[in-house]
Amino acid sequence: MSRHSKKEEEGRDILGELGGWLVYILLIIGLTYLIITFVGQRTMVSGSSMETTLQDGDNLIVDKISYRFRDPKRYDIIVFPYKYEEDTYYIKRIIGMPGETVQIRDGYVYIDGKRLTSDIYGKEKIKDPQTAAEPVTLGDDEYFVMGDNRNHSMDSRDPGVGVLTRKDLIGRAWVRIYPFDNIGVIRHE
Repeated sequence: MSRHSKKEEEGRDILGELGGWLVYILLIIGLTYLIITFVGQRTMVSGSSMETTLQDGDNLIVDKISYRFRDPKRYDIIVFPYKYEEDTYYIKRIIGMPGETVQIRDGYVYIDGKRLTSDIYGKEKIKDPQTAAEPVTLGDDEYFVMGDNRNHSMDSRDPGVGVLTRKDLIGRAWVRIYPFDNIGVIRHE
């Protein structure tokens, strides 16, 4: 009888251990879901519109939580969905803030009639201002975004993108996780 109870005890130990592992795996899956849904999201840069800051093929983690506690700032690199293609996201830099008037004249960005001289990200003169050739006045909840590679970027100047509202912003680019030789926190200012 003692042999039989020893085998039963070993069986219960194995079942207990398996149950513990199952709970652990379910907890990891649940935490991963919560993080992806509310905290961060992985995305990949496709194209050259954010060069030289971000390169084609860079893999990023997008911080989806900070805008719940603070407002977006000028020069934040943000991610938003492209409204004409499902599961397509754009990565751009905030240039114009709510309530401001944005215009592109003589190849430069002007905010409320003054040239934006603190913009160190657009390296070349803008050849095609598109809709921003005329003043674009942003509403209380609107943002004007541009790619750093200004002459090769589909951004708020293009009617297909236009200005964004706060709810359009999924989050801000936070960390580059690939390529491995360029891993690190992304500098916004």
